[in-house]
Amino acid sequence: MARLRRLLRIGALAGSLLLCLFPHLAWRVIRRPSPWPRRFLAMAARSVGAQVRVEGKPREGDMFLLANHVSWIDILALGGATGTAFVSHDGVARWPVIGWLAAQNNTLFVARERRGALSAQLESLRAAMLGHQPVALFPEGTTGDGTALLPFKPALLAVLLPPPRPVMIQPVHVDYGAAASEIAWHGAEGAGANAKRMLERRGTLTVTLRFLEPFDPADCADRKAIAARVHAAIATSMAAHAIR
Repeated sequence: MARLRRLLRIGALAGSLLLCLFPHLAWRVIRRPSPWPRRFLAMAARSVGAQVRVEGKPREGDMFLLANHVSWIDILALGGATGTAFVSHDGVARWPVIGWLAAQNNTLFVARERRGALSAQLESLRAAMLGHQPVALFPEGTTGDGTALLPFKPALLAVLLPPPRPVMIQPVHVDYGAAASEIAWHGAEGAGANAKRMLERRGTLTVTLRFLEPFDPADCADRKAIAARVHAAIATSMAAHAIR
Protein backbone atom coordinates (compact mmCIF):
# COMPACT_ATOMS: atom_id res chain seq x y z
CA MET A 1 0.00 0.00 0.00
CA ALA A 2 2.84 2.40 0.73
CA ARG A 3 4.26 1.89 -2.75
CA LEU A 4 0.82 2.38 -4.29
CA ARG A 5 0.34 5.64 -2.37
CA ARG A 6 3.72 6.84 -3.61
CA LEU A 7 2.91 5.99 -7.23
CA LEU A 8 -0.50 7.63 -7.06
CA ARG A 9 0.94 10.82 -5.58
CA ILE A 10 3.73 10.93 -8.15
CA GLY A 11 1.07 10.53 -10.83
CA ALA A 12 -0.96 13.38 -9.33
CA LEU A 13 2.15 15.59 -9.25
CA ALA A 14 2.93 14.78 -12.88
CA GLY A 15 -0.66 15.50 -13.89
CA SER A 16 -0.59 18.83 -12.05
CA LEU A 17 2.64 19.77 -13.81
CA LEU A 18 1.29 18.91 -17.25
CA LEU A 19 -1.90 20.83 -16.59
CA CYS A 20 0.00 23.98 -15.60
CA LEU A 21 3.14 23.80 -17.76
CA PHE A 22 1.84 24.68 -21.20
CA PRO A 23 -0.32 27.64 -20.08
CA HIS A 24 2.68 28.88 -18.07
CA LEU A 25 4.98 28.72 -21.09
CA ALA A 26 2.37 30.55 -23.17
CA TRP A 27 2.26 33.36 -20.61
CA ARG A 28 6.05 33.53 -20.69
CA VAL A 29 6.04 33.84 -24.48
CA ILE A 30 3.82 36.92 -24.29
CA ARG A 31 6.02 38.28 -21.48
CA ARG A 32 3.33 38.53 -18.85
CA PRO A 33 3.63 37.53 -15.16
CA SER A 34 2.42 33.95 -15.05
CA PRO A 35 -0.17 32.85 -12.45
CA TRP A 36 0.54 29.21 -13.17
CA PRO A 37 3.47 28.54 -10.78
CA ARG A 38 1.21 29.50 -7.86
CA ARG A 39 -1.56 27.26 -9.18
CA PHE A 40 0.87 24.40 -9.64
CA LEU A 41 2.21 24.73 -6.09
CA ALA A 42 -1.34 24.67 -4.68
CA MET A 43 -2.17 21.58 -6.75
CA ALA A 44 1.13 19.94 -5.81
CA ALA A 45 0.37 20.43 -2.11
CA ARG A 46 -2.92 18.61 -2.54
CA SER A 47 -1.23 15.93 -4.65
CA VAL A 48 1.11 14.98 -1.79
CA GLY A 49 -1.80 14.79 0.65
CA ALA A 50 -1.57 18.23 2.25
CA GLN A 51 -4.66 20.19 3.22
CA VAL A 52 -3.69 23.84 3.64
CA ARG A 53 -5.52 26.02 6.15
CA VAL A 54 -4.95 29.76 6.48
CA GLU A 55 -5.34 31.63 9.76
CA GLY A 56 -4.93 35.35 9.99
CA LYS A 57 -4.85 37.53 6.90
CA PRO A 58 -2.03 37.53 4.35
CA ARG A 59 -1.24 41.18 3.80
CA GLU A 60 -2.27 42.52 0.43
CA GLY A 61 0.26 44.45 -1.61
CA ASP A 62 4.03 44.26 -1.40
CA MET A 63 5.23 41.96 1.35
CA PHE A 64 8.28 40.10 2.57
CA LEU A 65 7.36 36.86 4.34
CA LEU A 66 9.56 35.34 7.04
CA ALA A 67 8.56 31.82 8.14
CA ASN A 68 9.79 28.87 10.14
CA HIS A 69 10.94 25.92 8.04
CA VAL A 70 9.96 22.30 8.64
CA SER A 71 9.73 20.50 5.29
CA TRP A 72 9.77 21.02 1.52
CA ILE A 73 5.97 20.85 1.83
CA ASP A 74 6.22 24.35 3.40
CA ILE A 75 7.10 25.68 -0.06
CA LEU A 76 4.11 24.06 -1.75
CA ALA A 77 1.74 25.30 0.94
CA LEU A 78 3.07 28.85 1.27
CA GLY A 79 3.66 29.35 -2.45
CA GLY A 80 0.21 28.05 -3.33
CA ALA A 81 -1.47 30.26 -0.71
CA THR A 82 0.36 33.50 -1.51
CA GLY A 83 2.12 33.25 -4.87
CA THR A 84 5.42 34.16 -3.21
CA ALA A 85 8.85 33.67 -4.70
CA PHE A 86 11.41 32.03 -2.41
CA VAL A 87 15.00 32.57 -1.41
CA SER A 88 16.73 29.18 -1.56
CA HIS A 89 20.25 27.79 -1.28
CA ASP A 90 21.97 27.45 -4.63
CA GLY A 91 22.24 23.66 -4.40
CA VAL A 92 18.53 23.42 -5.28
CA ALA A 93 19.23 25.05 -8.65
CA ARG A 94 21.24 21.97 -9.64
CA TRP A 95 18.56 19.42 -8.75
CA PRO A 96 17.07 17.78 -11.85
CA VAL A 97 13.58 19.08 -12.68
CA ILE A 98 13.16 20.65 -9.21
CA GLY A 99 15.74 23.34 -9.95
CA TRP A 100 14.04 24.27 -13.22
CA LEU A 101 10.60 24.35 -11.60
CA ALA A 102 11.91 26.57 -8.80
CA ALA A 103 13.34 28.98 -11.37
CA GLN A 104 9.91 29.27 -13.02
CA ASN A 105 8.61 30.76 -9.78
CA ASN A 106 11.45 33.32 -9.77
CA THR A 107 13.34 31.60 -6.94
CA LEU A 108 16.45 33.51 -5.89
CA PHE A 109 19.32 31.08 -5.34
CA VAL A 110 21.96 32.14 -2.83
CA ALA A 111 25.17 30.56 -1.60
CA ARG A 112 24.72 30.93 2.15
CA GLU A 113 28.10 29.51 3.08
CA ARG A 114 30.23 31.32 0.50
CA ARG A 115 32.34 34.02 2.08
CA GLY A 116 32.39 37.34 0.27
CA ALA A 117 29.18 36.57 -1.64
CA LEU A 118 26.79 38.52 0.61
CA SER A 119 27.03 41.82 -1.29
CA ALA A 120 26.13 40.21 -4.62
CA GLN A 121 23.32 38.24 -2.97
CA LEU A 122 21.83 41.39 -1.48
CA GLU A 123 21.92 43.07 -4.87
CA SER A 124 20.16 40.10 -6.46
CA LEU A 125 17.54 40.15 -3.72
CA ARG A 126 17.01 43.90 -4.16
CA ALA A 127 16.48 43.34 -7.89
CA ALA A 128 13.98 40.55 -7.19
CA MET A 129 12.05 42.79 -4.80
CA LEU A 130 11.60 45.50 -7.43
CA GLY A 131 8.88 43.33 -8.94
CA HIS A 132 5.58 43.05 -7.16
CA GLN A 133 5.71 39.32 -6.43
CA PRO A 134 5.89 38.63 -2.68
CA VAL A 135 9.23 37.26 -1.49
CA ALA A 136 9.61 34.61 1.24
CA LEU A 137 12.68 33.71 3.26
CA PHE A 138 13.21 30.96 5.82
CA PRO A 139 15.62 32.78 8.16
CA GLU A 140 16.56 29.65 10.12
CA GLY A 141 18.60 28.73 7.04
CA THR A 142 17.62 25.06 7.35
CA THR A 143 14.72 22.88 8.44
CA GLY A 144 14.06 22.29 12.14
CA ASP A 145 12.30 19.50 14.00
CA GLY A 146 8.92 21.21 13.82
CA THR A 147 8.65 21.78 17.57
CA ALA A 148 11.38 24.35 18.34
CA LEU A 149 12.48 27.44 16.45
CA LEU A 150 16.17 27.58 15.51
CA PRO A 151 18.19 30.82 15.75
CA PHE A 152 17.72 33.12 12.76
CA LYS A 153 20.50 34.03 10.33
CA PRO A 154 19.90 37.75 9.78
CA ALA A 155 22.48 38.55 7.06
CA LEU A 156 20.04 38.72 4.11
CA LEU A 157 17.63 40.84 6.13
CA ALA A 158 19.97 43.77 5.49
CA VAL A 159 18.10 44.15 2.19
CA LEU A 160 15.18 45.57 4.17
CA LEU A 161 17.12 48.52 5.59
CA PRO A 162 15.97 50.28 3.56
CA PRO A 163 14.04 48.03 1.16
CA PRO A 164 14.31 48.80 -2.59
CA ARG A 165 10.57 49.57 -2.58
CA PRO A 166 8.02 50.10 0.21
CA VAL A 167 7.30 46.69 1.70
CA MET A 168 5.88 45.26 4.90
CA ILE A 169 7.29 42.25 6.74
CA GLN A 170 4.85 39.54 7.73
CA PRO A 171 5.90 36.65 10.02
CA VAL A 172 4.31 33.29 9.17
CA HIS A 173 4.01 30.29 11.49
CA VAL A 174 3.94 27.05 9.47
CA ASP A 175 2.25 24.49 11.72
CA TYR A 176 1.82 20.74 11.14
CA GLY A 177 0.23 20.15 14.53
CA ALA A 178 0.77 16.72 16.08
CA ALA A 179 2.41 15.51 12.85
CA ALA A 180 5.27 18.05 13.05
CA SER A 181 7.97 15.70 14.36
CA GLU A 182 7.05 13.09 11.74
CA ILE A 183 6.98 15.59 8.88
CA ALA A 184 10.17 17.43 9.81
CA TRP A 185 13.09 16.97 7.44
CA HIS A 186 16.23 17.32 9.49
CA GLY A 187 19.31 15.42 10.55
CA ALA A 188 21.10 13.20 8.06
CA GLU A 189 18.06 12.11 6.04
CA GLY A 190 18.69 12.47 2.30
CA ALA A 191 16.37 14.31 -0.07
CA GLY A 192 15.32 11.14 -1.89
CA ALA A 193 14.63 9.23 1.32
CA ASN A 194 12.58 12.10 2.70
CA ALA A 195 10.55 12.47 -0.49
CA LYS A 196 9.85 8.73 -0.51
CA ARG A 197 8.75 8.84 3.13
CA MET A 198 6.43 11.80 2.55
CA LEU A 199 4.90 10.33 -0.60
CA GLU A 200 4.24 7.01 1.15
CA ARG A 201 2.72 8.63 4.22
CA ARG A 202 -0.75 7.38 5.10
CA GLY A 203 -3.70 9.76 5.12
CA THR A 204 -3.90 13.51 4.65
CA LEU A 205 -1.77 16.15 6.32
CA THR A 206 -3.14 19.42 7.68
CA VAL A 207 -0.79 22.37 7.22
CA THR A 208 -1.85 25.55 8.98
CA LEU A 209 -0.33 28.82 7.80
CA ARG A 210 -0.70 31.43 10.53
CA PHE A 211 -0.15 34.91 9.13
CA LEU A 212 0.93 37.09 12.04
CA GLU A 213 0.85 40.86 12.46
CA PRO A 214 2.86 42.62 9.71
CA PHE A 215 5.19 45.50 10.49
CA ASP A 216 7.28 48.11 8.72
CA PRO A 217 11.02 47.29 8.66
CA ALA A 218 11.68 51.00 9.23
CA ASP A 219 10.48 50.42 12.81
CA CYS A 220 13.61 48.34 13.48
CA ALA A 221 17.09 49.66 14.10
CA ASP A 222 18.93 46.96 12.14
CA ARG A 223 18.65 43.48 10.63
CA LYS A 224 19.22 41.82 14.00
CA ALA A 225 16.25 43.72 15.42
CA ILE A 226 14.10 42.53 12.50
CA ALA A 227 15.21 38.94 13.09
CA ALA A 228 14.53 39.19 16.83
CA ARG A 229 11.04 40.65 16.31
CA VAL A 230 10.02 37.96 13.81
CA HIS A 231 11.61 35.17 15.87
CA ALA A 232 9.64 36.30 18.94
CA ALA A 233 6.36 36.49 17.00
CA ILE A 234 6.69 33.00 15.52
CA ALA A 235 7.96 31.49 18.79
CA THR A 236 4.98 32.97 20.63
CA SER A 237 2.58 31.48 18.08
CA MET A 238 4.31 28.09 18.32
CA ALA A 239 3.99 28.13 22.11
CA ALA A 240 0.34 29.16 21.94
CA HIS A 241 -0.54 26.34 19.55
CA ALA A 242 1.72 23.62 20.92
CA ILE A 243 0.16 20.19 21.36
CA ARG A 244 -0.12 19.61 25.10
